[in-house]
Amino acid sequence: MNKLVFKNNNQAVTSSISISENFNKGHNHVLRDIRNLQKDVSNFGQMFFETTEPDSYGRPRKIYLMNRDGFTLLAMGFTGAKAMEFKMAYINEFNKMEQFLNSPEMIVQRAMQIQQKKIEKLESEKKELLPKATYHDLVLQSDTLLTVTQIAKDYGMGAPTLNKILYELGIQYKKGHRWYLYHPYQDKGYTQSKTHVISADETKDHMYWTQKGRLFIYETLKKKKGILPIVEREQQQVAQ
Repeated sequence: MNKLVFKNNNQAVTSSISISENFNKGHNHVLRDIRNLQKDVSNFGQMFFETTEPDSYGRPRKIYLMNRDGFTLLAMGFTGAKAMEFKMAYINEFNKMEQFLNSPEMIVQRAMQIQQKKIEKLESEKKELLPKATYHDLVLQSDTLLTVTQIAKDYGMGAPTLNKILYELGIQYKKGHRWYLYHPYQDKGYTQSKTHVISADETKDHMYWTQKGRLFIYETLKKKKGILPIVEREQQQVAQ
């Protein structure tokens, strides 16, 4: 009479196979009796749980698991001295298993399992939010001006490639040696100009991107080109 009662989803249950073997009844007859109960018991689904397990050939066969209430209903009609002996054995095993499941150790274990599931859910949600937050955090940590070369490195590309993309998107154009923003973007605070002295008679004016401009490039490349910075691509690979 091993494993008359066992744990399933944190409750004590037995199976239709166990009932069949120990009460010397055909399993198909036990299934029939359970189905007959289903017709008359309104809360059948709270006491009986349909599932499958492999037969002796490894083929899946339908069985029912049942808690104490389900067992009591099913075994109520079993008669005879031998049947009574097994009824008492099952009831004793239900008592032992339920005492075990309600022990302080098991209560703590279930609480820890619930907490672990919550932590795993939060970690999963964090991974989904982390790439955007990480890149934004990196950008917002600094208020310095950046060359297009520095921003291009965020994406693993060179300055000519990024300049070409921004040109194709209608964000900037080139005049002489210098890039300029088109009119819709000129007053957004995305760029600033710096003048560099080449010699006593020569200076050059260059466009630098602000951190606000850097975020603008990030949002634009992500939305219109599907291009992500390296840090986000790495985070996505970790999440996968």
